[in-house]
Amino acid sequence: MRGFLRRRILWTSLLGAASVTLVSVFTLWEGATTRAAYLTGWLLFGVMVLLTGYNWFKKIPYLPLGRSEVWLEFHLYAGVFTGLLFLLHVRGRWPTGWFEILLAGLYAVVMGSGILGIIISRGWPKRLTARGGEVPFERIPLVRRALCEQAEALALKSVAELKSATIAEFYARRLQSFFAGPQNFLSHLVEVRLPLNELLNDLNDLNRFLNESERKVSAQLVELVRKKDGLDYQHALQLTLRLWLFIHIPITYSLMLWSIAHVVLVYGFSAGAR
Repeated sequence: MRGFLRRRILWTSLLGAASVTLVSVFTLWEGATTRAAYLTGWLLFGVMVLLTGYNWFKKIPYLPLGRSEVWLEFHLYAGVFTGLLFLLHVRGRWPTGWFEILLAGLYAVVMGSGILGIIISRGWPKRLTARGGEVPFERIPLVRRALCEQAEALALKSVAELKSATIAEFYARRLQSFFAGPQNFLSHLVEVRLPLNELLNDLNDLNRFLNESERKVSAQLVELVRKKDGLDYQHALQLTLRLWLFIHIPITYSLMLWSIAHVVLVYGFSAGAR
């Protein structure tokens, strides 16, 4: 814990020093030359190259490039630093023209998805552990199918053995769709348990119309509902973690390609103007 705190203080101090230095140099350059945007532009592009390279560094662990943990921390704080570089580069104004707007939009998406990635990669594993451990993502459909089969068997059992259709009718009306697939995706992401509580309240109300044997079946259904809700929780968080990578990394590569095109156009037009 102390080591983590020391590293955070160190990286925050480096970020603060780099930011103050950047603003000071930019202020001097802006008053002395009309090409201050080139300074911030090349700095921004260089830092973005390093940030994009982080994904490649992870794929070549045999090279002496330092610990992955250090590169991750650099990635996080350097990403924040690019925000200041971007604001100075555009002088605090949203760009005009479709090319610049698209380029700025790509940067905004990369930055936003990066911030989201920090939140979910740091906080969501703890949430998964707190809800009873992590189920491998590939096994979730199998576990879901098993729970569905158990719930359906209980509903049929109530008809065949208890000679009552009350539980079976409730299952068809309220539980069949619940067990059929993932449910309450957004509610799980924001830790809202209202849908589960409503379903459990309906099951509790159903008990008033059941005899003792049927209540035992109802209690088993309640347990299956809780397990299924926990499984949906696992599915929602793990799926979002996976989808985040499919958004952040491809958009980052798109940003780099558009940035290269931006550099070519800038120097092309500046040469033409001269």
